[in-house]
Amino acid sequence: MTQVYEKERQLHRDVAGVVEAALPDVEVLAVELGGRELMWVYVDHSDGVDHALCERVTRALSEFRDRYTINVSSPGLERPLRTREHFAGAIDRRVTIKTREAVAGRTRLRGEVAAAGVRELTLVVADGGRVDVPYDAIARANHIEGGV
Repeated sequence: MTQVYEKERQLHRDVAGVVEAALPDVEVLAVELGGRELMWVYVDHSDGVDHALCERVTRALSEFRDRYTINVSSPGLERPLRTREHFAGAIDRRVTIKTREAVAGRTRLRGEVAAAGVRELTLVVADGGRVDVPYDAIARANHIEGGV
């Protein structure tokens, strides 16, 4: 599974570079693989994400369409979190995190983001304990719906 997450990270860098060069006001939040030939691209824009924007992003990704079926989507309520900046914007919000290796003995964590430092975030878990999660260890993370 670690290979999938590494591939997603590389694809995220590649896709973000292409999209943000073609559409500088669009932020690529996350790229996720849904199998060998399916790629989900989550984007955001200050004016929101509509069908027309998703279509423009899909056209910008034409070089990837020979290898993948591409689905472009808004982040939705369970917004993906991948960068320090994303976690800084999620302070005091509930999130779920899947890590590539065990952190505090677990690969799945759920709690409220207390801090977003330079190299790691601090998560307050259900029992009130704090867990420091290095950004490099995170495979996927999302807001939890209703987690304000």
